[in-house]
Amino acid sequence: MAKQWIMKVGLEIHAQITSKSKIFSGARALAVAPPNSLVAFLDAGLPGTLPVLNARCVEAAILTASALNCKINKVSHFDRKHYFYADMPQGYQITQQRRAIAVNGSLRYPVYDQSWMTDAEYSEVRIRQIQLEQDSGKSLADDKRSRSYIDLNRAGVGLMEIVTEPDMRSSLEAMTFAQELALILKHLGVCDCRMYEGQLRVDANVSVHAHETEKSARTEIKNLNSFRFLQKAVDHEFARQVKLRESGEEIVSETLGYDFQTGTTVSMRDKEVKQDYRFMPEPNLPPLILRDNNSRNDPLLDDLLNIDEVVKNISVQPSALRDKLIDEIKLPVKHAFVLVSEGLSTYFLSAVEETPDVSPEKISSWMINSLLSTLNLTFTSIDDSPLTPKNMGELVSMVDSELITPKTARAIIEMIFGGCEDSPRELAEIHSWWLVSDEVLITQAVVETTKTYAKLATNAKKGKSKSLAALKREVQKKMDDKAHPKTLDKIIKNELRNL
Repeated sequence: MAKQWIMKVGLEIHAQITSKSKIFSGARALAVAPPNSLVAFLDAGLPGTLPVLNARCVEAAILTASALNCKINKVSHFDRKHYFYADMPQGYQITQQRRAIAVNGSLRYPVYDQSWMTDAEYSEVRIRQIQLEQDSGKSLADDKRSRSYIDLNRAGVGLMEIVTEPDMRSSLEAMTFAQELALILKHLGVCDCRMYEGQLRVDANVSVHAHETEKSARTEIKNLNSFRFLQKAVDHEFARQVKLRESGEEIVSETLGYDFQTGTTVSMRDKEVKQDYRFMPEPNLPPLILRDNNSRNDPLLDDLLNIDEVVKNISVQPSALRDKLIDEIKLPVKHAFVLVSEGLSTYFLSAVEETPDVSPEKISSWMINSLLSTLNLTFTSIDDSPLTPKNMGELVSMVDSELITPKTARAIIEMIFGGCEDSPRELAEIHSWWLVSDEVLITQAVVETTKTYAKLATNAKKGKSKSLAALKREVQKKMDDKAHPKTLDKIIKNELRNL
């Protein structure tokens, strides 16, 4: 019997903070701009420049810490982490090594297969710490000219590094944890989490163990920029380490990259130990001191950020929203997960409130299967959707009442996204898209069609389903797709019996 090896995965997630300016300088923080156009003197590492902490970045860390059940330290410190890369002109990164802003948190999250072949189960991961730090610039390689170009626009952008304990036991757990965390960060408004722009980057620490208490060397897979790559990289690295263990070879603690084209991890360098970075206290920044409502009444503390004030208006978390949709609204689990993960839950609840006569499940189904795809195709956010929640509910009500066909409903959605300002009901009226239930008109169309397509009608009478479907399509063509399907079914059966 094959040995059952245990996988342990811990994640280090770097989230770019949504802020107008960088964490220690006044330069703007934008995702898209001409190279080296958003660089302050501090970002370029010029002598004599001093860092000034951005309060927005501190607020983002407090909100995140609260959502992840962390202990927020009222006193934290900044440190210098020394390394020499061309995209870090200062020669060091300002981070929080000794005492981070938040520690000892946890996140309970759903673990589910993306195919929804199994129901979601829940797992919990401990959060070791959340630290504030600055991002590096970008190095852009030009292989043809054998040179590298440096863009310092990203240098100094505020980051939160969220470090977990190695509590995950599968690649699926690692991927769904990262997805849940990204959902929380977006919901809080502290990070946009566009991984393709580098706003959320994941490092995965992977190790293999014969039993839970065995100590084993770990490897770190750096800069994973998609959830799918995270899962694939962890799976490959686990298989690689198992193969080494079973052949009696030693696992080297090293830093790896993931080659998505080959689906393999590749060695980058030996894993640094803390001494390599020569950590030292940041001499140009005082301790970060926070207060709360229980802090002593002292005028000297009035200018400090109040933790309780920052978190008092924190919105309902995604997990609570999902629970509401499942337990109160009675949505299928898959619908609830999709609506919340895609940021559609508020819109959905408004649509349900506007049209109480329509099944919430039918509204969610239309939103997931039609509205969401249209939003993605037109690069439109749900907040900017020209189809209002009221109109969404009205449209589903019209389909549910069999006044229009689903095909017509999709055409109405396209017209509204194309700039039409009429309501769904007005559009159906203007274009005469109402379904026809008049048996005389439908009978006339059926009779004419069976004469024109006599062979199809004969085969349909013999019970050939494809011929019957084709015959119905021809009738609908004759009636501009307006024949009521149920009335058409009844009449066509009667006519076939009389042939």
